[in-house]
Amino acid sequence: MKILNRYGTLLALVAIILGFVAAAPDSFAQINNLVNITQQMSLLAIVAIGATLVMVLGQFDLSVSAVVSWAGIATVTLLQAGVDPALALPLVIASCLLVGIVSGSLVAAFRVPSFIATLAVGTMLGGVTFWVSDGATLFGGLPEAFRNLGRGETLGLPTLTWWMIAVAALVWLVLDRIEFGRRLYAIGGNREAAMLAGVPVRRDMIGAFALCAAFAGIAGILLAARLGSAHPTGGGSYLLQAYAAVFLGMTAFRDGDANVPGTLVGTAIIAVVANGLTILGVPAYLQDVLTGAIIIAAVLVRQTAGRRAA
Repeated sequence: MKILNRYGTLLALVAIILGFVAAAPDSFAQINNLVNITQQMSLLAIVAIGATLVMVLGQFDLSVSAVVSWAGIATVTLLQAGVDPALALPLVIASCLLVGIVSGSLVAAFRVPSFIATLAVGTMLGGVTFWVSDGATLFGGLPEAFRNLGRGETLGLPTLTWWMIAVAALVWLVLDRIEFGRRLYAIGGNREAAMLAGVPVRRDMIGAFALCAAFAGIAGILLAARLGSAHPTGGGSYLLQAYAAVFLGMTAFRDGDANVPGTLVGTAIIAVVANGLTILGVPAYLQDVLTGAIIIAAVLVRQTAGRRAA
């Protein structure tokens, strides 16, 4: 029971994989498909890992989908205007950092509930994105070097998979090996106690929101590079799935704490389910139903095991 309590979500992922292997051994179980799954989950994982930083604080950032959309539109707009990618990409990431700073300041300095502050900021950013793009999909005029950021392979793995690995390793180091990460966990555990202990609560909270937005921006840039285009609502699907991945991850490895390895497992569950159901020819609307049911089942199994262990 202790194993189920600690690793229930990971075991659920293994069970789901084995189920699809049994159902479609000639397609799902192929190495190429498994590698493809890592590419399919990469952008969602990057957004979810950024959201993990905010969830460590016990907060939400509902603007991440708007940031993904904004980053794609802003990047394509700048590149089509002839701005060098070496300048355009840092400018876009800086703008995303600014969005996170605004959200973090509202939450940390003015005590605005995070779901209200970030929902408002995301709504405003969505309006700006539609204004810049005129509500249209932007495509064409993108340098090959930029397109290659989201395409191709390196050492047998898709480029996007390596981006996911790099972001996951970086945020894992921040949360588990650097004092800043330990302070974030302290704030999430008890904000007032952390403040009394001398933790720079406002600064660290703003930093977490800024990093969350920056990673969402990176995902938006990579999405535009992958597709060769950008749509003003291109990031719309990432919000709910990213937080589903984080919540699933909070049931893995640690008792109720957001963590990077858990978020990766949660993202993998979502990606594996989507890939397997597509291979089996399940209609899209049923995929949504089954994906939600599997997420609920995984969380319930973990919580049931936790209550029994207690």
